[in-house]
Amino acid sequence: MQTPSRTDLPLTSASSSGCGCCSPEARTAPPAQTSVEYGVEGLTCGGCVASAKKALNAVDGVEAAAIELVPGGVSRLFITGSAGPSAVRDAVTSAGYSLTNS
Repeated sequence: MQTPSRTDLPLTSASSSGCGCCSPEARTAPPAQTSVEYGVEGLTCGGCVASAKKALNAVDGVEAAAIELVPGGVSRLFITGSAGPSAVRDAVTSAGYSLTNS
């Protein structure tokens, strides 16, 4: 038995509105969570990032913490969740780093 060429295969069936990868359900992105951005000074390597993230993930209300490292400069910290700025500042400070004023 020979397999039909791709152009001969139907992408839809009578019961669906498209193939699995192109259906409206597959194209709908999950609701984007908002995050708050902070500047962090003092991070110089991946170990610093890991220390800061560990401290931040222990804070009530932090759902996720992501850091874009700028060694020796101002790194970007993104916090998703309901944690307030003072709790974030305390966690970063306890890890040995500091938030920028901007």
